[in-house]
Amino acid sequence: MEHRHAKVVVIGAGPAGLAAAARAGEHGCSVLVIDDNPDSGGQIWRGDHGLRARTWRARCAAAGVAFVHETAVIGESAPGTLVAGRPRGPMRVRFERLVLATGARELFLPFPGWTLPGVFGAGGLQALVKSGFDVRGMVIPVVGSGPLLPVIAAYLRGRGARVPIVAEQASAASMRGLATGLLGAPAKLIQAIRLRAALWRTPYRTGYWPVQATGEDRVREVKVSNGQRTLTIACDALACGFGLVPNIHVASTLGCHITEGRVDVSDLMRTSREGVFAAGEALGVGGVECALVEGEIAGLAAAGAEDEAADLRGRRARARAFAGALSDAFRLREELRRVVDDATVVCRCEDVRWGRVRARSCWRDAKLQTRCGMGPCQGRVCGPAMAFLRGWRVGDSRPPVYPAGAKDLAVALGSAGASAAPDERGLRERTNMEPER
Repeated sequence: MEHRHAKVVVIGAGPAGLAAAARAGEHGCSVLVIDDNPDSGGQIWRGDHGLRARTWRARCAAAGVAFVHETAVIGESAPGTLVAGRPRGPMRVRFERLVLATGARELFLPFPGWTLPGVFGAGGLQALVKSGFDVRGMVIPVVGSGPLLPVIAAYLRGRGARVPIVAEQASAASMRGLATGLLGAPAKLIQAIRLRAALWRTPYRTGYWPVQATGEDRVREVKVSNGQRTLTIACDALACGFGLVPNIHVASTLGCHITEGRVDVSDLMRTSREGVFAAGEALGVGGVECALVEGEIAGLAAAGAEDEAADLRGRRARARAFAGALSDAFRLREELRRVVDDATVVCRCEDVRWGRVRARSCWRDAKLQTRCGMGPCQGRVCGPAMAFLRGWRVGDSRPPVYPAGAKDLAVALGSAGASAAPDERGLRERTNMEPER
């Protein structure tokens, strides 16, 4: 098993992670970045060779930052020692300071037909296309909510797809209010104008949300409604997403305090755990500008350059204020809670339907009685959906953070030199996993 050590370890190589790593490295710290993707950049800069992405990658290289890719942190074997899983075997990483830049993931809300083949998460489809998935000539409506919908629609069009509609569930009044707010942010207003110009032939319908996807072997049509009128759109695939959810599982597992699904931090990005910092979307979805400045503050603070970090707090406050305006504008409407029927699958891993879940009293009750949230995704998809649909508290992360083989767990979390897998009770004690049946 490989052992690594760095003064500052960063989990996540998106914009926040790159900024944190670069700033800590520039102040003389040894820095190691752990990321589960094949390359740095995260979702937003995946395959991006634009100026900003190149600049931060170059700063990391100049500062001597080391990267370990295709590696996922699964827990902590001892204070200050992380355990990471890789295809070629587990790894232990010791740190003096830790920066969590774990980003966010898509929020999926169930509706009839959402599990049909060909229904993609909007961001997930974009990632697939960046990895080589060919969408040329495909008809792909983009539906759901959030500022990323038109970005993804423009990207799909640029790769040869036909986008017949962008359906945004937020109201026209909310979008007008957001547009008015952009008058005070000229750079963002210019970005919005350019984006709309790229989609000038694509209808952008506000106040519409998906109510059903249909098809025999795969999705063939999607229906969107504004509560009075329903539009039926033929399609070859469907891109659907309702915004982003902070990735807090590593932070929660390490004992950092979580409030309303976000990691709590001080103005210098310190979490409730000594020596652990957090930045970016794990603190609440804020966009790339917010992620970068928070990454810088976290990296500087982790390196001991607190005065320099403090100078960036005003920039961070402005970025977070804009993020708050976005959150208000794209707030999910009540009608989305009424789209599901008893036959709608709400947990894809365990094939659990709404009719079984809606009678349960809480998230734990649903897990015990229906196995909702007990599948390979560990509740990452159905958990946030249940939080929205039922108002349940679902933040109960326990190690391993990601699914890991018993052999890797035995070697990584067991005694040094252990080679045999422990019995069920011993493994459960080491990973703090209570049996749920």
